Amino acid sequence: MSVMPTERPRFIRDLDTLIRARYPLLYLVSWEEQRVDALLAELARSHGKDLLEWTATRGLRALTGTLKLAPEETVEPARALAAIAKLNTPALVILKDFHRHLDDPVTVRALRELGFHLKTQFTTAIVVAPTLKLPDELEKDVSVIDVPLPSKADLLDLLKDIARVVTKNKRAVVELNREQADALVSAAHGLTLAEAENAFAKAIAQDNRLDSSDVKMLLDEKSQVVRKSGLLEYHATDQSLSDIGGLTSLKRWLDRRKDAFSEDARAFGLPEPKGVLLLGVQGCGKSLTAKSIATSWRLPLVRLDMGRIYSGFIGSSEENLRLAILVVESLAPVVMWVDEIEKGLAGAGGGGNDTGVSARVFGTLLTWLQEKTAPVFVVATANRIDSLPPELLRKGRFDEIFFIDLPNAKERKEILALQLSRRSRDPAAFPLDALAQATDQFSGAELEQIVVSGMYEAFADRVALEPRHLDTAIKETLPLAVTMAEDIDRLRHWARRRTRPAS
Repeated sequence: MSVMPTERPRFIRDLDTLIRARYPLLYLVSWEEQRVDALLAELARSHGKDLLEWTATRGLRALTGTLKLAPEETVEPARALAAIAKLNTPALVILKDFHRHLDDPVTVRALRELGFHLKTQFTTAIVVAPTLKLPDELEKDVSVIDVPLPSKADLLDLLKDIARVVTKNKRAVVELNREQADALVSAAHGLTLAEAENAFAKAIAQDNRLDSSDVKMLLDEKSQVVRKSGLLEYHATDQSLSDIGGLTSLKRWLDRRKDAFSEDARAFGLPEPKGVLLLGVQGCGKSLTAKSIATSWRLPLVRLDMGRIYSGFIGSSEENLRLAILVVESLAPVVMWVDEIEKGLAGAGGGGNDTGVSARVFGTLLTWLQEKTAPVFVVATANRIDSLPPELLRKGRFDEIFFIDLPNAKERKEILALQLSRRSRDPAAFPLDALAQATDQFSGAELEQIVVSGMYEAFADRVALEPRHLDTAIKETLPLAVTMAEDIDRLRHWARRRTRPAS
């Protein structure tokens, strides 16, 4: 099993530095109150400070030390802040869920004045909240630290403790070697300590055992993290790259990188791949490729819906994207699919009426794509290049930009064969060469629909699917390449010197 590192995590070192530097106001973004309480209690002890806590239900209370306080008189936020200013001993003061009170201008003013006062004291006020919510007046006065979810080492320690307890009490059988324990920990990575503890307990409760078979259940629990965020969708998919017809260059490029997130790749000196931008004609396999990458690389797949990022509240859109990024990074290694990214960035050029929201969201996304260090492989798809901000196409955001065109005759034959096989029909019973010639300019999605439509016709006739049913469906279909010929020609012309062909 892995060994817990002796060096403290970076965020704790940063927090310790800010306390020693006498920063008056800090803001810790975390869902894990109990874990943060324990960390701050340890820091308070190491700095020789008292530890105090304020909540809207219990007021200001001393958790350590000999301070005499009247909690019932400090339930109101402004009164609590005034009491903190009068403290005569060095302290760390935890303000829980205080972000809920920052809509009140009186509370905001009182917090600013407390910050000015504490600059000459040895006391630090620390807001602890699950989301970042700062009014403009406080942006320059408060230092923000994101508390990351537990590391794999933290989760391994938790797993060891649970295994020790249940084994000692003979409540369950634990059968885990080092490799299996690491697999369980990897499956739980992205959960809070409380969520991981519940997940391990659930795994034990199912059959009074804790072993390698519990990995799937832990992955199911992890999918709940995505669902609860409300900003992401968890996709369980069994489609692989072999299910895609054509796209040989793209599939080879992806296949050469399937082990790029492994420890062997790190030891070799390889950086983790950033992602790929797929441009192309609608219905030609961009979304299917995104799903297939996750399956082929044995990674979870989450979809970022840019529409959900935008909110009617000023500042909420940027915070939504920040939270979505935090959730995705907590699940890493992971494939993140951003479908039709151009729709979510429509106003990024500043020409819209959204008071710059799109531009700010776009800036946040660009910075993350450029600087992210977590193993998140981003698959962004786009249909319209005229809506894509040019900054998105700059090298460094993605490893490669591929253009997916309409399938050629050979690829159409392959796609038709795949679609027939998927529906338990023998491709050899159909004249695939002739069908491929008859479907010139058809997209992959349209070829799939040809097979489906043919099957409806055969079912209505109460006969087996025959080539004539497919011929009828072809004749009745007007492909998108005909109705949008000018748009597709413009897209091809733009992509010719700017992208890499997928086929």
